Amino acid sequence: MGFSKYIKDFISLIYPQLCLACGQGLVTSENCICISCLYKLPYTNYHLQPDNKVMKQFWGRVDVLAATAFLYFKKGSSVQKLMHQLKYHNQQEVGIVLGKLYGKNLMDVDVYSNADVIVPVPLHKTRFKKRGYNQSEQFALGLAEAMDIKVDTSILLRQYASETQVNKSRYNRYTNMADVFVASYQNNYKKIILVDDTITTGATLEACTIALQKAGYNQINIVGIAFTE
Repeated sequence: MGFSKYIKDFISLIYPQLCLACGQGLVTSENCICISCLYKLPYTNYHLQPDNKVMKQFWGRVDVLAATAFLYFKKGSSVQKLMHQLKYHNQQEVGIVLGKLYGKNLMDVDVYSNADVIVPVPLHKTRFKKRGYNQSEQFALGLAEAMDIKVDTSILLRQYASETQVNKSRYNRYTNMADVFVASYQNNYKKIILVDDTITTGATLEACTIALQKAGYNQINIVGIAFTE
């Protein structure tokens, strides 16, 4: 074990690992995000507030048990840098690390901790093939490890690729996502945690929830990595 540590330390001298939020070097015990940046991240604590701003996004639109997001998202922030690394630079570990951290918090809240399965918002197969992974699934895997709840990517499918949601109004975001998703019912799952990366208007999650409810799932919680106010 000691020799292995020396090897890692030697390799880090040649190929230093950098924090994906601030760019500073990481020490051996840190993984993709330094302790300083983790301490400074803008945590919402929405999982402790039943009527939080994420939950209010879905009032009058779809019926969900609870909704939350781990972090606040602002342009130019460390959170935006992390999300960019996760989505576009193959830094899948960012999603897993953040999922593990938030999963530990959600374990203390019954509405989340007693779920049967975690379902990530799916990518269309063409986008998945191009990117090679689903960033929401990475976050789901981190949550699953911390909460001891399985991830199932077979329940919810994206039927066709939609246009980008960037710069669309709330109404146009919804119409852009209408009928994009389809779900299949599996009797052994009753309560779902539906996971996405960044929540803005909630249009994607709304469309996913409608598809899941059509398939017979009526107990749905929503969890995101970040929320754009």
